[in-house]
Amino acid sequence: MGFTLAQSAPYLIFMKLVTYHHNDKTQVGALIADHVVPVADNMIALLERGAAGMADVAATLTKDMLSVPLADVTLLPPVLRPGKVIALGRNYAAHAAEGGAKVPDFPMLFHKTHTSLTGANSVITIPAGTERVDFEAELAVVIGKTCKNVAEADALDYVAGYTVANDVTARDWQRRTSQFTAGKMVDGFGPLGPALVTPDEVGDVQNLNIQSWHNGVEMQSSNTKMMLFPVAFTIEYISKITTLEVGDVILTGTPEGVGFARTPPVFMQPGDEITIEVENVGRLTNTFA
Repeated sequence: MGFTLAQSAPYLIFMKLVTYHHNDKTQVGALIADHVVPVADNMIALLERGAAGMADVAATLTKDMLSVPLADVTLLPPVLRPGKVIALGRNYAAHAAEGGAKVPDFPMLFHKTHTSLTGANSVITIPAGTERVDFEAELAVVIGKTCKNVAEADALDYVAGYTVANDVTARDWQRRTSQFTAGKMVDGFGPLGPALVTPDEVGDVQNLNIQSWHNGVEMQSSNTKMMLFPVAFTIEYISKITTLEVGDVILTGTPEGVGFARTPPVFMQPGDEITIEVENVGRLTNTFA
Protein backbone atom coordinates (compact mmCIF):
# COMPACT_ATOMS: atom_id res chain seq x y z
CA MET A 1 0.00 0.00 0.00
CA GLY A 2 1.32 3.46 -0.88
CA PHE A 3 2.26 6.29 1.43
CA THR A 4 -0.30 9.10 1.82
CA LEU A 5 0.13 12.82 2.43
CA ALA A 6 -1.97 12.78 5.60
CA GLN A 7 0.91 13.84 7.85
CA SER A 8 2.71 16.06 5.34
CA ALA A 9 2.54 19.84 5.50
CA PRO A 10 1.63 21.23 2.03
CA TYR A 11 4.65 23.52 1.90
CA LEU A 12 6.97 20.50 2.01
CA ILE A 13 5.71 19.08 -1.26
CA PHE A 14 7.92 21.16 -3.51
CA MET A 15 11.10 21.19 -1.51
CA LYS A 16 12.46 18.13 -3.33
CA LEU A 17 11.41 17.24 -6.87
CA VAL A 18 12.51 14.20 -8.86
CA THR A 19 12.06 13.05 -12.43
CA TYR A 20 11.49 9.32 -12.54
CA HIS A 21 10.31 6.38 -14.64
CA HIS A 22 7.64 4.03 -13.32
CA ASN A 23 5.14 1.74 -15.02
CA ASP A 24 6.30 2.78 -18.50
CA LYS A 25 5.76 6.46 -17.73
CA THR A 26 8.20 9.29 -17.10
CA GLN A 27 7.03 12.06 -14.79
CA VAL A 28 7.95 14.52 -12.04
CA GLY A 29 7.21 13.81 -8.42
CA ALA A 30 7.61 15.37 -4.99
CA LEU A 31 10.04 13.38 -2.87
CA ILE A 32 8.72 12.91 0.65
CA ALA A 33 10.79 10.67 2.90
CA ASP A 34 11.23 7.48 0.85
CA HIS A 35 8.16 7.93 -1.37
CA VAL A 36 7.38 9.89 -4.53
CA VAL A 37 4.10 11.70 -5.16
CA PRO A 38 3.46 12.38 -8.89
CA VAL A 39 2.86 16.06 -9.63
CA ALA A 40 3.69 16.78 -13.30
CA ASP A 41 4.84 15.28 -16.58
CA ASN A 42 7.84 17.53 -17.27
CA MET A 43 10.20 19.42 -14.98
CA ILE A 44 10.86 22.37 -17.30
CA ALA A 45 7.13 22.85 -17.91
CA LEU A 46 6.54 22.74 -14.15
CA LEU A 47 9.26 25.31 -13.45
CA GLU A 48 7.95 27.59 -16.18
CA ARG A 49 4.68 27.87 -14.27
CA GLY A 50 6.53 29.62 -11.46
CA ALA A 51 5.51 29.80 -7.83
CA ALA A 52 1.84 30.40 -8.64
CA GLY A 53 1.75 27.37 -10.91
CA MET A 54 3.36 25.20 -8.28
CA ALA A 55 0.80 26.38 -5.75
CA ASP A 56 -1.96 25.38 -8.16
CA VAL A 57 -0.47 21.91 -8.48
CA ALA A 58 -0.13 21.62 -4.72
CA ALA A 59 -3.79 22.51 -4.31
CA THR A 60 -4.79 19.49 -6.39
CA LEU A 61 -3.08 17.05 -4.03
CA THR A 62 -5.07 15.48 -1.24
CA LYS A 63 -4.20 13.29 1.69
CA ASP A 64 -5.83 10.38 -0.11
CA MET A 65 -3.45 10.42 -3.06
CA LEU A 66 -1.12 7.44 -2.96
CA SER A 67 2.55 7.75 -3.76
CA VAL A 68 5.11 5.30 -5.10
CA PRO A 69 7.93 3.88 -2.96
CA LEU A 70 11.21 5.43 -4.05
CA ALA A 71 12.72 1.95 -4.28
CA ASP A 72 10.22 1.07 -7.01
CA VAL A 73 11.13 3.88 -9.43
CA THR A 74 14.05 4.57 -11.74
CA LEU A 75 15.47 8.00 -11.00
CA LEU A 76 16.37 10.15 -14.00
CA PRO A 77 18.19 13.50 -14.09
CA PRO A 78 15.89 16.08 -12.46
CA VAL A 79 15.90 17.97 -15.79
CA LEU A 80 15.90 15.57 -18.74
CA ARG A 81 16.73 17.82 -21.68
CA PRO A 82 18.07 21.15 -20.48
CA GLY A 83 18.77 23.65 -23.21
CA LYS A 84 22.26 24.15 -21.82
CA VAL A 85 24.57 22.36 -19.42
CA ILE A 86 27.36 24.80 -18.61
CA ALA A 87 30.25 23.77 -16.38
CA LEU A 88 33.09 25.55 -14.63
CA GLY A 89 36.66 24.31 -14.57
CA ARG A 90 39.13 25.05 -11.77
CA ASN A 91 36.62 26.87 -9.57
CA TYR A 92 38.43 25.77 -6.40
CA ALA A 93 42.01 27.01 -5.95
CA ALA A 94 43.21 23.76 -4.37
CA HIS A 95 41.87 21.75 -7.32
CA ALA A 96 43.70 24.02 -9.77
CA ALA A 97 46.88 23.59 -7.72
CA GLU A 98 46.68 19.79 -7.59
CA GLY A 99 46.63 19.77 -11.38
CA GLY A 100 49.56 22.18 -11.64
CA ALA A 101 47.34 24.89 -13.13
CA LYS A 102 47.05 28.59 -12.39
CA VAL A 103 43.98 30.00 -10.73
CA PRO A 104 41.80 31.46 -13.52
CA ASP A 105 41.04 35.17 -13.68
CA PHE A 106 37.54 34.49 -15.03
CA PRO A 107 35.24 31.45 -14.88
CA MET A 108 36.52 28.72 -17.20
CA LEU A 109 33.43 27.55 -19.05
CA PHE A 110 32.86 24.36 -20.99
CA HIS A 111 29.75 22.33 -21.70
CA LYS A 112 28.24 18.93 -21.33
CA THR A 113 25.26 17.72 -23.38
CA HIS A 114 21.84 16.41 -22.42
CA THR A 115 22.92 12.96 -23.64
CA SER A 116 25.71 12.99 -21.07
CA LEU A 117 23.18 13.28 -18.25
CA THR A 118 22.01 10.32 -16.23
CA GLY A 119 20.28 9.79 -12.92
CA ALA A 120 21.11 8.62 -9.43
CA ASN A 121 21.87 4.90 -9.06
CA SER A 122 22.43 4.46 -12.79
CA VAL A 123 25.35 2.50 -14.19
CA ILE A 124 27.89 4.53 -16.15
CA THR A 125 29.51 2.75 -19.08
CA ILE A 126 33.23 3.28 -19.55
CA PRO A 127 33.58 3.59 -23.34
CA ALA A 128 36.24 1.88 -25.38
CA GLY A 129 39.25 4.07 -26.01
CA THR A 130 39.65 5.69 -22.61
CA GLU A 131 41.53 4.32 -19.62
CA ARG A 132 41.50 7.43 -17.43
CA VAL A 133 37.92 8.00 -16.30
CA ASP A 134 37.78 10.28 -13.26
CA PHE A 135 35.15 11.64 -10.85
CA GLU A 136 34.38 15.22 -9.78
CA ALA A 137 32.00 16.10 -6.93
CA GLU A 138 30.00 19.23 -7.74
CA LEU A 139 27.03 21.35 -6.78
CA ALA A 140 24.70 21.91 -9.72
CA VAL A 141 22.36 24.88 -10.17
CA VAL A 142 19.05 24.68 -12.05
CA ILE A 143 17.73 27.93 -13.51
CA GLY A 144 14.07 28.71 -12.79
CA LYS A 145 13.50 31.96 -14.70
CA THR A 146 14.93 33.18 -17.98
CA CYS A 147 17.59 35.81 -17.41
CA LYS A 148 19.95 37.96 -19.43
CA ASN A 149 22.46 40.46 -18.00
CA VAL A 150 21.27 39.74 -14.48
CA ALA A 151 23.04 41.53 -11.62
CA GLU A 152 24.94 39.42 -9.09
CA ALA A 153 22.78 40.84 -6.29
CA ASP A 154 19.66 39.47 -8.01
CA ALA A 155 21.10 36.30 -9.51
CA LEU A 156 19.92 33.81 -6.89
CA ASP A 157 16.33 34.94 -7.50
CA TYR A 158 16.57 33.12 -10.84
CA VAL A 159 17.49 29.77 -9.31
CA ALA A 160 14.81 27.07 -9.18
CA GLY A 161 16.93 24.79 -7.05
CA TYR A 162 20.09 22.77 -6.63
CA THR A 163 21.13 19.20 -7.17
CA VAL A 164 24.24 17.03 -6.83
CA ALA A 165 26.47 16.38 -9.83
CA ASN A 166 29.38 14.15 -10.79
CA ASP A 167 31.33 15.71 -13.64
CA VAL A 168 32.71 12.37 -14.84
CA THR A 169 35.70 13.00 -17.08
CA ALA A 170 37.80 10.99 -19.51
CA ARG A 171 41.12 12.65 -18.67
CA ASP A 172 42.97 11.25 -21.68
CA TRP A 173 40.29 12.59 -24.05
CA GLN A 174 40.08 15.87 -22.14
CA ARG A 175 43.79 16.53 -22.63
CA ARG A 176 44.03 15.80 -26.31
CA THR A 177 43.52 19.54 -26.90
CA SER A 178 43.31 22.72 -24.84
CA GLN A 179 39.50 22.40 -24.85
CA PHE A 180 37.95 20.26 -22.09
CA THR A 181 34.71 19.24 -23.74
CA ALA A 182 35.81 16.03 -25.50
CA GLY A 183 36.42 14.39 -22.15
CA LYS A 184 33.29 15.81 -20.56
CA MET A 185 30.35 15.27 -22.91
CA VAL A 186 30.58 11.49 -23.13
CA ASP A 187 27.22 9.70 -22.91
CA GLY A 188 26.36 9.04 -19.27
CA PHE A 189 29.20 11.16 -17.90
CA GLY A 190 26.88 13.64 -16.16
CA PRO A 191 25.02 12.07 -13.25
CA LEU A 192 22.60 14.49 -11.58
CA GLY A 193 20.30 13.96 -8.63
CA PRO A 194 18.70 12.48 -6.83
CA ALA A 195 16.43 15.53 -6.55
CA LEU A 196 16.07 19.19 -7.39
CA VAL A 197 16.05 20.84 -3.97
CA THR A 198 14.52 24.29 -3.63
CA PRO A 199 16.68 27.16 -2.31
CA ASP A 200 14.83 27.58 0.98
CA GLU A 201 15.63 23.96 1.83
CA VAL A 202 19.31 24.38 0.90
CA GLY A 203 20.06 27.56 2.84
CA ASP A 204 23.35 29.40 2.28
CA VAL A 205 24.59 28.01 -1.01
CA GLN A 206 28.09 29.33 -0.28
CA ASN A 207 28.47 27.33 2.91
CA LEU A 208 27.73 23.71 2.05
CA ASN A 209 30.02 20.78 2.73
CA ILE A 210 30.84 18.78 -0.40
CA GLN A 211 32.36 15.29 -0.31
CA SER A 212 32.97 12.21 -2.45
CA TRP A 213 33.75 8.58 -1.73
CA HIS A 214 35.30 5.97 -4.03
CA ASN A 215 34.22 2.47 -3.01
CA GLY A 216 33.51 3.83 0.46
CA VAL A 217 36.84 5.64 0.87
CA GLU A 218 36.62 9.42 1.21
CA MET A 219 38.34 11.22 -1.66
CA GLN A 220 37.10 14.82 -1.54
CA SER A 221 36.07 16.98 1.40
CA SER A 222 35.59 20.72 1.05
CA ASN A 223 32.97 23.46 1.27
CA THR A 224 31.31 25.65 -1.35
CA LYS A 225 32.69 28.71 0.44
CA MET A 226 35.99 27.78 -1.20
CA MET A 227 34.65 28.51 -4.70
CA LEU A 228 36.68 31.11 -6.55
CA PHE A 229 33.55 32.29 -8.36
CA PRO A 230 30.42 32.02 -6.19
CA VAL A 231 27.10 30.90 -7.62
CA ALA A 232 25.60 34.41 -7.87
CA PHE A 233 28.66 35.82 -9.63
CA THR A 234 28.73 32.85 -11.99
CA ILE A 235 25.11 33.39 -13.00
CA GLU A 236 25.78 37.07 -13.61
CA TYR A 237 28.88 36.25 -15.67
CA ILE A 238 27.21 33.60 -17.82
CA SER A 239 24.07 35.68 -18.35
CA LYS A 240 26.20 38.43 -19.88
CA ILE A 241 27.42 35.92 -22.46
CA THR A 242 24.27 33.94 -23.19
CA THR A 243 20.64 33.94 -22.14
CA LEU A 244 19.98 31.48 -19.33
CA GLU A 245 16.64 29.72 -19.74
CA VAL A 246 14.36 27.71 -17.50
CA GLY A 247 15.87 24.29 -16.84
CA ASP A 248 19.43 25.22 -17.80
CA VAL A 249 21.99 23.53 -15.57
CA ILE A 250 25.24 25.02 -14.26
CA LEU A 251 27.92 22.76 -12.75
CA THR A 252 29.95 24.87 -10.34
CA GLY A 253 33.28 23.05 -10.30
CA THR A 254 34.97 20.46 -8.10
CA PRO A 255 37.28 20.73 -5.10
CA GLU A 256 40.61 18.96 -4.70
CA GLY A 257 40.96 15.20 -4.28
CA VAL A 258 40.08 13.90 -7.75
CA GLY A 259 41.57 10.69 -9.06
CA PHE A 260 44.17 11.91 -11.54
CA ALA A 261 45.99 13.99 -8.89
CA ARG A 262 46.53 11.07 -6.50
CA THR A 263 49.60 8.86 -6.10
CA PRO A 264 48.97 6.41 -7.56
CA PRO A 265 46.14 7.83 -9.70
CA VAL A 266 42.63 6.50 -9.12
CA PHE A 267 40.67 5.90 -12.32
CA MET A 268 37.33 4.17 -12.61
CA GLN A 269 37.19 0.42 -13.15
CA PRO A 270 34.16 -1.81 -13.78
CA GLY A 271 32.35 -2.33 -10.50
CA ASP A 272 33.61 0.86 -8.89
CA GLU A 273 31.15 3.06 -7.02
CA ILE A 274 31.24 6.82 -6.52
CA THR A 275 29.06 8.58 -3.95
CA ILE A 276 28.88 12.36 -3.80
CA GLU A 277 27.18 14.35 -1.07
CA VAL A 278 26.41 18.05 -0.93
CA GLU A 279 25.10 19.22 2.42
CA ASN A 280 21.35 19.94 2.42
CA VAL A 281 21.10 18.84 -1.22
CA GLY A 282 21.55 15.07 -1.18
CA ARG A 283 23.68 12.03 -1.95
CA LEU A 284 24.31 10.80 -5.49
CA THR A 285 25.63 7.29 -6.08
CA ASN A 286 26.60 5.66 -9.36
CA THR A 287 28.52 2.57 -10.39
CA PHE A 288 30.73 1.94 -13.42
CA ALA A 289 30.72 -0.88 -15.94
